[in-house]
Amino acid sequence: MSGTSLDGADAALVDFSSDPPRTLAFVTVPFAAELRERILTLSQPGEDRLDLAGSVSLELAELYARAVNEVLSGVSAERVVAIGCHGQTVRHRPEKGFTIQLNDPARLAELTGIDVIADFRRRDMAAGGQGAPLVPAFHEALFRHATLSRAVVNIGGISNITWMPTAGRAIGFDCGPGNVLLDGWTRRHLDKAFDENGGWAERGRTDPELLQALLSEPFLDAPPPKSTGRELFRMEWLDERIAANQQPADVQSTLTDFTAHAIVDALDRFCDRTDEIYLSGGGARNAALVSRIARLARERPVAPTDVLGVPTAHVESMAFAWYAMKFVRREPVDLTAVTGAREPRLLGALYPA
Repeated sequence: MSGTSLDGADAALVDFSSDPPRTLAFVTVPFAAELRERILTLSQPGEDRLDLAGSVSLELAELYARAVNEVLSGVSAERVVAIGCHGQTVRHRPEKGFTIQLNDPARLAELTGIDVIADFRRRDMAAGGQGAPLVPAFHEALFRHATLSRAVVNIGGISNITWMPTAGRAIGFDCGPGNVLLDGWTRRHLDKAFDENGGWAERGRTDPELLQALLSEPFLDAPPPKSTGRELFRMEWLDERIAANQQPADVQSTLTDFTAHAIVDALDRFCDRTDEIYLSGGGARNAALVSRIARLARERPVAPTDVLGVPTAHVESMAFAWYAMKFVRREPVDLTAVTGAREPRLLGALYPA
C-alpha cells in the first residue's frame, strides 16, 4: 500500500491462519524525492500527462516489487498465495464516477513470480459506490467488539473513520484531511517531509478565525457516504483561506486543530455513540495531533491500534492482504454502508504470475 501521504510503499506479510491474524513482517520502502514530486504533479487537478502516468506506473511496480522482496526475506515466494496491491491514487472523482490508481500489476506479478490482486476500487464504483474508503470492511472484521462501540480512525493523507456500534451495521467514510495539509505546509516552510511529533505546531498558537474558516468547508458537513482526496484538500485550497500576515507556526498549529476537529466533529455528528477511539496511520504518531484529538474526545479514551495487537503503521497494508485473501476465496465484501455500493461485490482483478 502507498497512500496519500506519499511517504513510501508499505508491505505487510500476514498470517490469517490464526485469530486474530498476525503480521509476520512489515517494511516501508520510502519514495525517492523525485518520484514523490512526480506523483504530486499527477495528483493536482488539471491537464493529465499520460506519458508521465505511464512511466510512474512502471516505477511504482518496481518499487512495489522491491517492497515484496524485502518483506519476504527468508520466506519463499511459493508460500504466498497472492499480493494485494492498491496502487497510488492520483485522481479520485466519485462525483464523476471514476478513480485512478497508478500501478502495473502485471509487471509486479512478473517481477515477483506471485499472483497479484489489484484494482480494488473501480468495481465498487461500478456498483454505485464511492470507491473509498475501503479499509472500514477490514477494520470491522478485525476490531469489532461485542459490547463496546468502537471507532477506528485512519489518519493518512486523508482521515477516514470506521464506526462499529454494538448493534447494527458499521459505517465508514472520509472525514477530512489527515496529514496532507500538515505535511504540505511543513514542506513549504521548513523543507521537511513532515512535522515530527507536531513539535512545530506546538510552538505556534491556533488562530480561531482561521480555524473557523477551515471548518466551514461544506465537505465536513456532508453526510456519509463520502470520500475525498487532494482534489479538494490541497495547498491552493489552504492558500485561499490564509491571511498574508499569519505566522507559519501559528498556521501549523491551526491545521493540527483543524484535523483534530474534523475527526472528532465527524464522530459527534455521524456516529451516535462511541465508547473507544483507536488511531492508525502516520497521524497516530503525531503526538500533538493525538493530544488534541484526545482533548476534544473528552471522556472517550483514545489509543493507537497497537493496544489491539496491530501496529498503527501496519493496518492499511494488512487491509489489502485481507482484500487479496477475500478475492482468492471469491468472497464479496459488503461496503454498502460505507461507499454506498448497491450490493456486496468481489473487489479486485487477478494478474497471475
